[in-house]
Amino acid sequence: MNRVGLFIDTWYPMVDGVIKVVDNYARRLVNYCDVVVFCAETRGFSKEDDEKLPYKVVRCHSVPIIGYDYDLPTPALDPLFEAQIIRSGIDMVHIHSPFAVGMAGLLYAKLHRIPVVATLHSQYKQDFEKPLHTDIALKVVMARIMRVFNACDECWAVNAGIKDLYEKEYGLTAPCKVRLNATDHKPVEDPEEAARIVNQTYGVPDDATVFLFVGRINFIKNIDFTVRALARAKEMGLKNFRMLFAGKGQDEDKLAEVVAEQGLTEEVIMCGLTDKPMLERLYSRAKLFLFPSLYDANSLVQIEAACQGTPTLFLEGARTAATVTPGLNGYVSAPGEDNYARAILDILADEESYQRISAAARRDLYLNWDDVVREVYSDYCSFTDKQ
Repeated sequence: MNRVGLFIDTWYPMVDGVIKVVDNYARRLVNYCDVVVFCAETRGFSKEDDEKLPYKVVRCHSVPIIGYDYDLPTPALDPLFEAQIIRSGIDMVHIHSPFAVGMAGLLYAKLHRIPVVATLHSQYKQDFEKPLHTDIALKVVMARIMRVFNACDECWAVNAGIKDLYEKEYGLTAPCKVRLNATDHKPVEDPEEAARIVNQTYGVPDDATVFLFVGRINFIKNIDFTVRALARAKEMGLKNFRMLFAGKGQDEDKLAEVVAEQGLTEEVIMCGLTDKPMLERLYSRAKLFLFPSLYDANSLVQIEAACQGTPTLFLEGARTAATVTPGLNGYVSAPGEDNYARAILDILADEESYQRISAAARRDLYLNWDDVVREVYSDYCSFTDKQ
């Protein structure tokens, strides 16, 4: 196989889990073949930044969506983009979204009779339930999404829970297997020094228990739930703690309001965007990664946390918790803020069990991209060899 095309409807400088997955794929695939990432123009993007990447980036026109972080790609209205796909010479298509750019990749694969695979990154029904309002509109959108995935030669689910969701609820009929995500993070070499730097940078007391969230500051991630649960835990006796939010997003002001309402202004610290070395230090400093999101399919942040031996506390029903065995390498709380608060207190009360689970999280859940992409390329070759 000579050249692979990765198709995604977003791209840098926007940052989310899917973008990071595609970037990590592309950076490693260049060791095996030529790589082209087909994506959309996004607010603030720079051609100079694209040219610094070790692989080729081809962008299509897009239009901003008011009130959302994302832009709407319009490849069908961009003849230059279409021409660049045609001239690309790719012999393997991998789509990472079922929308305009992903569909362009699928169409190219079908017209040129080359293999196409898709990664199932998201719970699309959740994405569209609120904005569409009606069941009929939701069914129409989901049917269009599933026509894209069912037209692929194979789909890769990011964990067993997502595979089950697509096959049993979404109507996936294409062959599907689990392909786990990974991280390019490394365990910090000196945890004590990492803690010192975090404490100094963010004003964290040396003896404080630290909880952490990393990702988009968006209420779809249930981060307001986290703040309310910590307020309940404080009422139940939790003392001397800090909750660190690392990231940016559309709900920063709303989150600040919730923090003030819950009386946690002293305990909650907004870290903003941080670089990779600081992120690794934050994960290392944290006692627990608090991730009650019911939206995410399989977030990279839980793998990044496991890399540092920091276990995650999920919420029951979360698909992203499918890789975790509760009580072995992570934690899952029953629904409700009171239950989540009690779970935090119970975890802190049993240090021996915590240390065992911390070690197991690193052992079981920490995967690196080099190993994963090696398998990905092998799979690509198996498809092209059949052509």
